[in-house]
Amino acid sequence: MNMAPLETVTAVAHEVVRLSIDTGVSFDDFRISYERAVPSFDIDRFSKLGSEQVSWETILAATAENAPHGFIRYWSSDVASLMRLAGDTGSCTTYLMGNHTIAQRMYTHNPAVMLYAPLRTVIHEDGQGICWFSIDQPSTRFASFGNPNITMVGRELDVKLADLLRFLDIPVPPTLAP
Repeated sequence: MNMAPLETVTAVAHEVVRLSIDTGVSFDDFRISYERAVPSFDIDRFSKLGSEQVSWETILAATAENAPHGFIRYWSSDVASLMRLAGDTGSCTTYLMGNHTIAQRMYTHNPAVMLYAPLRTVIHEDGQGICWFSIDQPSTRFASFGNPNITMVGRELDVKLADLLRFLDIPVPPTLAP
């Protein structure tokens, strides 16, 4: 077995703040509101742009149109349908939400940021039927790279997340305050 020398391995311990917010509405109502506010990635539009010679400014404009609140939904999974096979009853959908034009601003400094971009979010019901929205605070994820340029973008994502939560009419945790 070929072992890499220890100096080629980096281990970074870091603290992450997980935010779980009582939405105050039913699972289905919040899921519908969230999916409207964070539209799915328009793959057809971006595939067409990818087949043409376009500027980054064109990509920025197309992304802004696809992400009215700053975020795009790249993927989702109804986890509950699988967990029901084990007898669990709560509703749960998980998502990858982000914005590739924002991620690019961090990627240019360290491509490993894609470990946390797009952001992972979860809408879930607890045992009492309360619907929660959960996400790791972006700045606490991206600060782990130790690069002030990446950390700054992570803080911008905190502000965008706070704006999205306000739009969705759910409480904004104080840790997201600019």
